[in-house]
Amino acid sequence: MVNDCAFVGETLIKYLPSFFNVVHIKRTRRFFDKTFGVFWKILRCTGDLYHVHYLFQDCYLALKCRKHPLVGHAHGSDLRETLHSKKWGRLVRYALQECDKVLVAQPKLLGVAKAYNNTADYFPTPYDPEIFYPKPLFINHKVKQILLASPHNFRTKGTDKFSTCLITC
Repeated sequence: MVNDCAFVGETLIKYLPSFFNVVHIKRTRRFFDKTFGVFWKILRCTGDLYHVHYLFQDCYLALKCRKHPLVGHAHGSDLRETLHSKKWGRLVRYALQECDKVLVAQPKLLGVAKAYNNTADYFPTPYDPEIFYPKPLFINHKVKQILLASPHNFRTKGTDKFSTCLITC
């Protein structure tokens, strides 16, 4: 498994049967790890099945390293925005067309993926209650909460959300 998205990869690995031997290639945001580092890790890795999260550079690199059978897992922004990007769109289109299987995490994007690869299927994002659960509210804290709202710009991931900053007084 290459890369991860909102712990989807870790959740999938956690709930696989115990006889599956999984190598999870993660990367950091450092320049060399994001490009050459992940390329080197993919190149050296061997497996019976390759599962890549996001149809972007990691999927492109896995295809260039001739890793097959390859499952490309689209999580949303890769098909909503990057697919139509002049700069990066060709990587996503190439990945869509060349993957042996394409999974999409959102049902609205299934038609987009099927236009490039008819093996595309909807695969809902797994939910792990040990990672995502309601956290208890703070009581009697001396921390001020400041709400920062960002403009709605859907080309930038996450701008439809509010950010909360906690400042100790």
